[in-house]
Amino acid sequence: MAKRDFIPNDDGSTAILLEQFSGGATIYATQLGFTAADLASFAADATAFRYILAEQQSLKAAAQQFTSWKNTLRDGGNGTNVAAPVYPTAPASIPPMVMPGVVSRLRVAARRAKISPNYSEAIGNALGIEGSEEHAADTSMVQPELTGVYTGGRVEVGWTRGSNDALELHVDRGDGKGFVFLAIDSMPHYIDTTPIPTTPAVWRYKAMYRKHDERIGQWSSPVSVALGG
Repeated sequence: MAKRDFIPNDDGSTAILLEQFSGGATIYATQLGFTAADLASFAADATAFRYILAEQQSLKAAAQQFTSWKNTLRDGGNGTNVAAPVYPTAPASIPPMVMPGVVSRLRVAARRAKISPNYSEAIGNALGIEGSEEHAADTSMVQPELTGVYTGGRVEVGWTRGSNDALELHVDRGDGKGFVFLAIDSMPHYIDTTPIPTTPAVWRYKAMYRKHDERIGQWSSPVSVALGG
């Protein structure tokens, strides 16, 4: 089963992952072939990103406080004096900054780990580089939406393909047979080449999506097309 990308979408989780990888790499350095320089680089990336993230959050909180103070000063509050927000405290120390691209470097290090003959899924989980499994999307309720148009002496059944492979079409021509198989169409839209009757008639169409040569989802609502006469 396919796995999701192990890199998170948010900065907080990315900081945690960098720290997890750095700590795990120290434990499995010998098995995976990481050098002392590698370990120092992993630690520096994790430390620098955590520092920048913390400072950003501190400044963001201060900015929100100053915005609120500014709005109160401009529009008035509850009639009392409001003290100005306190500026963020300057950091006691700043860790060495690293070159941009901590996530790119993490991906490279993860690839190095995974091609090692000593790599295992357990080690990958310890390092945080085994993405979670992707579960197949629920297709039980997927349903085509059909349109039917009589034009140019023929019926055109409109549909959209989406992520599906094909459409299985059935037709009821009002001849007492009910719905019967018509075609499997892989390219919208479907042209019904059956000769048009000379007397008025109503043809109805319904369909179901197909994927990997199997039906999926639900039958569409029938669409009716008046023709002939």
